[in-house]
Amino acid sequence: MSQEKILIVEDEVDILNLLGYHLRTAGFEVFAASTGLDALKAARKHQPDLVLLDLMLPGLDGFEVCRELKRERQTSGIGVIMLTARSEEVDRVVGLELGADDYVTKPFSPRELVLRVKAVLRRLRSGPEPSPLWERDGLRVEGDSHRVLVDGRDMELTATEFKLLTELIRHEGKVLNRDQLLNNVWGYQFSGYSRTVDTHIRRLRSKLGPYAGWVETIRSVGYRFQPFQS
Repeated sequence: MSQEKILIVEDEVDILNLLGYHLRTAGFEVFAASTGLDALKAARKHQPDLVLLDLMLPGLDGFEVCRELKRERQTSGIGVIMLTARSEEVDRVVGLELGADDYVTKPFSPRELVLRVKAVLRRLRSGPEPSPLWERDGLRVEGDSHRVLVDGRDMELTATEFKLLTELIRHEGKVLNRDQLLNNVWGYQFSGYSRTVDTHIRRLRSKLGPYAGWVETIRSVGYRFQPFQS
């Protein structure tokens, strides 16, 4: 079985070397780029399984790199973990809305980062679990084909958004807390990252249109999928 490939995009040499060392030790094939333009060239050339993407890059910043990766057909399926010293919520929201799979702030634990890389790759590799058709009113979810239709219109969900929706549907009527969702959807539980769930829930709701309210917030607890009665 071939090694999974990681592209590290980081302009700080010490961090680049640290990441490269830990990822190679974990068994990954590693490539590197220090600018946004070089990152796009490397992604097209090497077709990595995942990109560790710093936001503060010379020239083209990480947001623009992520937007371009997700726009191009040949790179749209590559996983992206944003790595940055910017911890403001707006940056996290923008990054995830551009299609990033995860967001890690500096300083970080190399061991934790490797675990999260593995979790994202496992999620991307496994894809959605085959499941029977689920349909209620105008919302239709097709597990085998990874399709969500809202009143007959195809909604483009990322692998993470789709898995989040199907996890909520599987537990229809039951409240799932953020730690449960982190573990079941993202494949890890780390203190301080529950806001990742909140951001994906907001993005998911924005794509469900008139059925956004079916994903209920249970204050101080978590979320519940509860279709309204017709």
